[in-house]
Amino acid sequence: MMKIPDPRDEMIAHLPALRAFALSLVRNGPAADDLVQEAILKAWSSFDKFTPGTNLRAWLFTILRNGFYSDLRKHRREVQDSEGQFAARLSQKPEHDGTLAMWDFQRGFERLIDEQREALVLVGALGFSYEEAAATIGCAVGTVKSRVNRGRKRLAELLQLEDGASIIPADPVQTAVTSQQTSLNG
Repeated sequence: MMKIPDPRDEMIAHLPALRAFALSLVRNGPAADDLVQEAILKAWSSFDKFTPGTNLRAWLFTILRNGFYSDLRKHRREVQDSEGQFAARLSQKPEHDGTLAMWDFQRGFERLIDEQREALVLVGALGFSYEEAAATIGCAVGTVKSRVNRGRKRLAELLQLEDGASIIPADPVQTAVTSQQTSLNG
C-alpha cells in the first residue's frame, strides 16, 4: 500500500514563495513575516478543511491573501495616533464633574441673600434689562445693578476652591435657573 504524504510536510517548502508574495503585498519585511506566520497558523488550525490532492500552494496563498485584505479593511477603520493627540481631542470630562460643580453652584446660590438671588435670576438668567428688573422688583436701576454686582462677587467667593481655581459654570445663573425649571417641569 502506498502511503499518501501528509500535506503539512509540504508547507515548509512553500514558505519562501509565501514570504515573497507577502512582501509584494505589504512592502515591509517584518510585516510580511507576520502575515506569513498568521497564514501558516490559520492553515494549520484549519487543515481539516483542506482537500488532499488539491493544490496546497494555492490554498496557502489564498489564506495569506485573504488575511492581508482582512487586515487592510480592519486598519482602514483605525486611526494612527501613537502620540495620543487624536484621542485627547475626543475625550471629554466625565459628566459627574459638571454635576458636582452644579451642586456646588446651587448650594452657593442658595446662600446668597434673597435680594441678590432675585436680581441675578432676573438679569442673569431671564435676560431682563436692569430697567425691566428694577420695574419688576420696584426699586431704582442703580439698586438692581448693585445687587447683581454684589451677588456675582459673593457667588464667586462661595465657589472658590482651596487652590484658588474657580468652579463657576460658564453662565452660573442661567444654569441654575434652567436646572430649577427642568426640575419643576419634570
